[in-house]
Amino acid sequence: MNKEPNLAPDTAPDTDADARAGALSGKVALVAGGTRGAGRGVAVELGAAGATVYVTGRTTRERRSEMDRPETIEETAELVTAAGGEGVAVAVDHLEPDRVAALVRRIDADHGRLDILVNDVWGADHLIQWNTPVWQLDLGRGLRTLRLGVETHVVTARHALPLLIRRPGGLVIEMTDGTLESNASYRRETGFFYDLAKWSVIRMGLAWSEEIKEHGCTAVALTPGWLRSEAMLEHFGVTEDTWQDGAKVDPHFAISESPAYVGRAVVALATDPDRARWNGRSLSSGGLAQVYGFTDVDGSRPDAWRYLREVQWAGRPADVTGYR
Repeated sequence: MNKEPNLAPDTAPDTDADARAGALSGKVALVAGGTRGAGRGVAVELGAAGATVYVTGRTTRERRSEMDRPETIEETAELVTAAGGEGVAVAVDHLEPDRVAALVRRIDADHGRLDILVNDVWGADHLIQWNTPVWQLDLGRGLRTLRLGVETHVVTARHALPLLIRRPGGLVIEMTDGTLESNASYRRETGFFYDLAKWSVIRMGLAWSEEIKEHGCTAVALTPGWLRSEAMLEHFGVTEDTWQDGAKVDPHFAISESPAYVGRAVVALATDPDRARWNGRSLSSGGLAQVYGFTDVDGSRPDAWRYLREVQWAGRPADVTGYR
């Protein structure tokens, strides 16, 4: 029987908090797929650092996407502004190249620059078929997953990179699920199409890094850990304030992290003058926290992917001691 998980965070001061405030003033970011989850967390933290953030997605106050979730791009943009930046909501389906091209033209007309591209488009949670062999997967749902999770990233990069490389120092973040190390084994439980989509995004981070490095720009793939997205909180019947109660359902949930954590990872990269050292790498929020010293909102530094490898996937009882 698993023992009760240790929930006490190994807290440490967020020594980088003051440095983040205003550190990206004058910078322009595009968070493609910023309606909810990691995208919203990244957008808000970029705003807290003073950036102007264009937030795109398909769900607005007038219309929902096929995800049928209540979160909207307008809400995210308002949170960005409240955090100290300037949030700009633009409804865009990133499967439509003309819409993406128009978005980039607007950013160029408004500011003449793009400093940070966060490619976080997804919207395929409802299509995942868990623990199902490929020959039993619904082909239509699978191919739609690849369109939403891969094609959208290609379309967005194709149109946004020419503006980003206009100035040295640009940063591209390809948001994914898992690192090159953690995804080395096939993730059979997620199904073929999910695994392929997330691997493809990691590969894109490497591809863009080679394409843009001669322009003095940097590209990486970045993953959060066990993310307490809006949908995940609902799944466990908790809120961000009561999230630790989720460990009563699954003790390993004690290693989870808020969306702000990966947002702070993006800010750390964007404000690092030596960020080119990461070019082409596959990174995680927990791993970068150990390097840059930022914390999650509760003052802890969860390292979820190391925990998964060393504890959960190893069949050990849930215990986050030394992992957050």
